[in-house]
Amino acid sequence: MIGVIDYRAGNAPSVLNALERIGVPSLLVSSKDEIDEVHGIILPGVGSALGTMESLEEMGCLDVISKKVLQDGVPFLGICIGLQVLFEHSEEGDTKCLGWIPGVVKKFSQDMVRVPQIGWNEAEFTREHPILSGLGKREFFYFVNSYYVIPKDENMVLAKTEYGVEFCSMITHKNIFAAQFHTEKSGAVGLKLLKNFAMIAGDAVCLRKD
Repeated sequence: MIGVIDYRAGNAPSVLNALERIGVPSLLVSSKDEIDEVHGIILPGVGSALGTMESLEEMGCLDVISKKVLQDGVPFLGICIGLQVLFEHSEEGDTKCLGWIPGVVKKFSQDMVRVPQIGWNEAEFTREHPILSGLGKREFFYFVNSYYVIPKDENMVLAKTEYGVEFCSMITHKNIFAAQFHTEKSGAVGLKLLKNFAMIAGDAVCLRKD
């Protein structure tokens, strides 16, 4: 079962609907007990890094999420803000984030591009990975973001995108995956990526015939 974390600053219902469309067993989770029962976790997000961190703290779920992901090795997928809060610090609201991934979050320069970035943009994948199964070397996804992540370890970068600057649009590290783009709003390629994540988590057995 995939647990989609349902918190005040997120867009969890949209992600849940996308998973339901491709037949992946999933549910919204918002308590320690619910999160402890799932064997795949998705942290979606809209809004701010600060709002997301405050919501997760208010839910009292940070410890159990960290244990499931960092200690138990449960597959994790962060989407948009769900990517940014994995890092150590965000310029948005001068926010201390989870710190699972070394690096920082910077704002796009308004002198170079329109901020926020809203719409379709191309992600170029840096290498092959099971979560990218069935996708091309480059694919278009839907973005809504004013900030972008800068990982300290270039080896964690799985995709890059151009928007004024070349930035990291997807990362992977062990059981952790995260994308700046909205998979649930990215049509067939976004659904394929979600399906691949569910396969990694062992929650898409019914889809293995595809």
